[in-house]
Order: sequence, then structure tokens, then C-alpha cells
Amino acid sequence: MTTVTPELLTVPEVMARLKVGRSKVYDLIRTRRLASIKIDGARRVPTDAVRDFIQDQLGEAI
Repeated sequence: MTTVTPELLTVPEVMARLKVGRSKVYDLIRTRRLASIKIDGARRVPTDAVRDFIQDQLGEAI
């Protein structure tokens, strides 16, 4: 059985995808609305977390 490793994004990459600023990305992470991990002090966000966040926002907009 193989394990699929999720693609990880940097904060600037998340900023570009969501079209928001750095502080907003960190606020979403701090409030646990956007999942992330730290690797040797570097914050990384799985692409699935960004997709899930967008889906959640679309659901709230309805």
C-alpha cells in the first residue's frame, strides 16, 4: 500500500491562491480555519486544506 503525500504550499503561495495578505493567512491558521504544519520552523499548508477552506466558504455563502 502506498501513501500519498499531500502537496504543501508556502504562506506566499496560499496568499496568491486566496488573494489575501500575509496577516490574513496567519489569522486563518491561528483560528484553525486553515490547517497547517510546521517543518523546522517553516509554515506549510496542504493544498487540500486550501481547497477545503474554499469549499467551506462557498457553503457559507449560500
